[in-house]
Amino acid sequence: MTDETKSEPLEVADADRTDPLVQLSLEQLRQRTSMKWRTHPADVLPLWVAEMDVPMAPPIAEALQRAIDLGDTGYPYGTAYAEALAAFAAERWQWDGLRVEHTAIVPDVMLGVVEMIRLVTGPGDAVVVCSPVYPPFYAFVSHDAREIVEARLGPDLRVDLAALEDAFVRARCHGRRAVFLMSNPHNPTGVVHTRQELEAVAALAREHGVRVVSDEIHAPLILPGATFTPFLTVPGAENAFALVSASKAWNLAGLKAALAVAGPEAADELQLLPEEVGHGPSHLGIIAHTTAFREGGNWLDELLTGLDANRRLLGRLLEEHLPDVGYRQPEATYLAWLDFTWLGLHKARDTAGPGVVSDLAGPAKLFLDEARVALSSGHVFGSGGEGHVRLNFATTPAVLREAVGRMGRAVRDFRP
Repeated sequence: MTDETKSEPLEVADADRTDPLVQLSLEQLRQRTSMKWRTHPADVLPLWVAEMDVPMAPPIAEALQRAIDLGDTGYPYGTAYAEALAAFAAERWQWDGLRVEHTAIVPDVMLGVVEMIRLVTGPGDAVVVCSPVYPPFYAFVSHDAREIVEARLGPDLRVDLAALEDAFVRARCHGRRAVFLMSNPHNPTGVVHTRQELEAVAALAREHGVRVVSDEIHAPLILPGATFTPFLTVPGAENAFALVSASKAWNLAGLKAALAVAGPEAADELQLLPEEVGHGPSHLGIIAHTTAFREGGNWLDELLTGLDANRRLLGRLLEEHLPDVGYRQPEATYLAWLDFTWLGLHKARDTAGPGVVSDLAGPAKLFLDEARVALSSGHVFGSGGEGHVRLNFATTPAVLREAVGRMGRAVRDFRP
């Protein structure tokens, strides 16, 4: 298949953009050796895993270069990361209560999630998730001998409080301890939970004796029209934990470092975190994440402008090439959740269990095989994900146009 993105000219609207999403060519991107660009052959356009097609923010690159020039590559030290996050949270989210002494450095958000769950549950206890949701929620939790209890999102892709309460009851049966592992904002739907929704979640968790662990890795990626509420700022969340990092918003997945934050009632439990957990992050990772929160605000604002433009472009492209697709414009993240159940492919092919991220089925397999576009297969996101795909639109407009055009042709040519 000819790679039309190599020669496609920018449209006038694209030429006016200055955000990070229009700064790298496809040829430059294909020189990368990360998972996104090496998992599939070179003729595949990769819009799956959560890596962005952007250059590194200059303040972060400069901080890392200074460290390398100094040979500053030893062991991490100090609380600069937590201090930078606290300042960022106060400015962006009006969260003035993030206390540095109530934080702990962890290797990354998902490993931090596992450690928080270990603090308040044991093997055989339950973890509630709102499906469809980020596949590692299933894999990491199940591998740690906890039982997953699903609470399906509502038809509007928002938290269904009745389903959540039912899941809390089931999770707590026979005296089990339970955690609600929440994605805030929600991955893969891009929904930003409102303060009212989070207050209701906190009240239900208190009523049923369920602890909350909130994955807030996408929190800096709130797009115009939505407002992010940190879970630890709502009444009733005082005994909860949150996990935050700069990984998604500044494209730092390869520079691991994250922060666990405890509500005031959970601070003593956070002190019980095994010492070895804090040895996981690298010094360079902490330098990168600290700089992102401290000095990366202007770059982030440019990125958010570009992501807003891309989500609107995606809507227009879907209307043109795939008018039957189910698509709700995300309020946050750079991930679009697309409903292709009308193709019927999931009925025969979506067979692997949730969290099996290596398995490809249903429409994602069609698009890889016939369109040479790699997307995340919906069934690995749990109940409600069958027949869906997750598309990463943090790429150049040219790549996005070519990918959706290929997908449209694949659907038009599809014969069940």
